[in-house]
Amino acid sequence: MILTSTFTTGLRRALPALALAAAGLALTGCVVAPAYPAGDVVYASSAPPPLQAEVVPVAPSPVHVWINGYWGWSGGRYAWTPGYWAVPPRPGYVWHPRRWDHGPRGWQQRGGRWGPR
Repeated sequence: MILTSTFTTGLRRALPALALAAAGLALTGCVVAPAYPAGDVVYASSAPPPLQAEVVPVAPSPVHVWINGYWGWSGGRYAWTPGYWAVPPRPGYVWHPRRWDHGPRGWQQRGGRWGPR
């Protein structure tokens, strides 16, 4: 009787830790990532549409920098990603915007990045 009681008490104490470990293990496969990593070259078969005009809202703070929207290539077509405010990773850095260049393999998107002026 004492053995059963000790086992049950130990199981009740270990159950939350086991549940947490199981949940963590189940979530290790859940990753949210962009369709392609920033900085990689993306190729499209046709030229991108003209940039869309955007209304730039008031900056959240004086250190925020507006990052223009851009046409991305995904699933065999262009998709517009709207602009947003961001804080540079360190003082003196500016945003170098995405661009599309025509090359031998088609239209190449070069990802935007933060860098020195």
